[in-house]
Amino acid sequence: MESRPKGRGVRIVLIVLLAILLLGLVVLAAIPPLIMGEIVDQHVSFRDTWTGEEYGLETTRLVLTTDDGLEVVAYEVFVEQPQAIIIFLSGIHNPSVTAFFGHARMLHEHGYASILLEMRAHGESEGATIALGYEEHLDVRAVVDHIKADARYQDVPIAVYGVSMGGSTAINATGLMPEIDGLISLSAYSSWDEVFVDNMGIGEPLASVQRFFVRVYTTIRYGWDNRHVTPRNQIQNLGDRPALLIHSRQDSQVPFANFERLVAVAPGHVETWVREGDLHMIVEGEYFLEPEQDTEYGMRILGFLKKHFGE
Repeated sequence: MESRPKGRGVRIVLIVLLAILLLGLVVLAAIPPLIMGEIVDQHVSFRDTWTGEEYGLETTRLVLTTDDGLEVVAYEVFVEQPQAIIIFLSGIHNPSVTAFFGHARMLHEHGYASILLEMRAHGESEGATIALGYEEHLDVRAVVDHIKADARYQDVPIAVYGVSMGGSTAINATGLMPEIDGLISLSAYSSWDEVFVDNMGIGEPLASVQRFFVRVYTTIRYGWDNRHVTPRNQIQNLGDRPALLIHSRQDSQVPFANFERLVAVAPGHVETWVREGDLHMIVEGEYFLEPEQDTEYGMRILGFLKKHFGE
């Protein structure tokens, strides 16, 4: 007679624990749409933009159409007989890619052409949703197709250079497009689900569960066919093409663990550079607009390009 109440108590405890577990899973499943909506459901209009003329550069404004029907705007800086042409990509919200005109000037002085691409849902480019790198490779594809169709760039190597989400997109585009000859990626995340959970600061096993729910949500939002379009996957398609991965050790936006994951799966020839401090843009403050003022940074970038594409 006494065993029944005891058994009933165990069942109640199990039911309560199961209810708590289910509630916890519901909460974890709700986090990605609640947080990501504020991040991606917008068109970024920049407060600060720059022009090539401010840097003494002649520029051509390009309007290109992506394979999924969006018009994206880019700015071309041409140089006669270029050693290579560099496609610049910026981050998820800031800055405008026009902040790279200082980089374009630095490269122009050393014989490199540039195209600064404002990705979808940014600036003058069309789009109402930021795709976190899952779809922005289509924007890069439009630029690559434009370059390949331009007689001035016949047999000219193409390299992609991006920072933050732009760095991740640069890796994705390079992995997906054999026409791209080189890669420079700054502060890239290894995958969106990983950086999302990294910034939550939760430990295992909750982190694994949360990553699963983020992957489910991004697959729903960006499509089944794009589920493998992540830097961690696409860097493995690099082959023998040159690449430079750069990160700062105390990056508070894209934690250093992302860099370590990428390096762990990248081909052995990939070059790396780690800066100390919390330098998400790698170059401090106003120096990003005048990159030649950061001598070490300028030497790293120009040295990599000269090594693989210079005369």
